[in-house]
Amino acid sequence: MKVLLFTGLGALFFAYYWADNFDPGGLDYLVLNHLGAAPAGTWTRSVHRTSWLMQVNFLSYVQLTSLALPSLTDSKGSLVVVSSLLGRVPTSFSSPYSAAKFALDSFFGSLQRELDVQDVNVAITMCILGLRDHASAAEGVRGVTRVKAALGPKAALAVIRGGATRVSRVFYPWRFHMLCLLRTWLPRPKAWFIRQELNATATAAA
Repeated sequence: MKVLLFTGLGALFFAYYWADNFDPGGLDYLVLNHLGAAPAGTWTRSVHRTSWLMQVNFLSYVQLTSLALPSLTDSKGSLVVVSSLLGRVPTSFSSPYSAAKFALDSFFGSLQRELDVQDVNVAITMCILGLRDHASAAEGVRGVTRVKAALGPKAALAVIRGGATRVSRVFYPWRFHMLCLLRTWLPRPKAWFIRQELNATATAAA
């Protein structure tokens, strides 16, 4: 079994500078889990910053997928895309980051349907995760959110289990599935719920 896991900004370098030399032959799993983070806060109207986030958090995923898809098709493999709750439910103080994650969800959702129509046996698992307990994530939202960070190893286990069982969606923590459903069913209670988990005063002061 051959698994290729991308994390960190090294994946961006790989996608755009090593593409001509990349041979993913025999690949069974491609796991995309790299991101460019942005501190939570009101939008600074920086097009450059927004463009950079789209490059890291969306376009590099597309590039790496285009390189690996022929090999995954041959092996009937799996593509695991680690995304965020902010790609399903927009919230305050995360506009550029949320936009990139929404693009991920739309692109891979559409790709999944295209592969189904073409009878291509490649599984795509979208992993919708919340805040995790690593230093960079905690620093980016310090003083802004009241949400308790999930344990990183448990989130990783949920991703591994989802990829291994070839399910289309993974939600961790599980309650995020209900929150995503509420986005359509009850938009006002959802907005109220989100406001309870944000410290708007601290963000405005920042």
